[in-house]
Amino acid sequence: MKRKIVLTGAFIGMLAIIFGAFGAHLLKKYLTIDELNTFEVGVRYQMYHALFLLFLSTRKDIAEKTVKTIYNLVVAGVVLFSGSIYILATKNLTVFDSKIIVFATPLGGFLLIIGWAVLFLTILRKKS
Repeated sequence: MKRKIVLTGAFIGMLAIIFGAFGAHLLKKYLTIDELNTFEVGVRYQMYHALFLLFLSTRKDIAEKTVKTIYNLVVAGVVLFSGSIYILATKNLTVFDSKIIVFATPLGGFLLIIGWAVLFLTILRKKS
């Protein structure tokens, strides 16, 4: 599981850098300042959670089942949150009907919050 988490964290981080460069260099010609700022929020949260996964992979004091739960919440949260933000920020450049994914951003954010909460409660319950 540790290898899978590290690989996923590295992949999500790599994509965040690619998307960040894409936004900064290519999309700035086509998006408004507000749309670019929105796009950058997706990149930032994606990178935060790539680092979160790398941190999670170092924890030896958390049960495997809990690690898997946190991993699944974070990966799903990144896909829904950052993915929907990328689509919403670039909606004027595509023919994709972004109205069908409006629910994805808050749901993804909620999953990310739950992932952090599971980690917090797990550590809180452990005896020092």
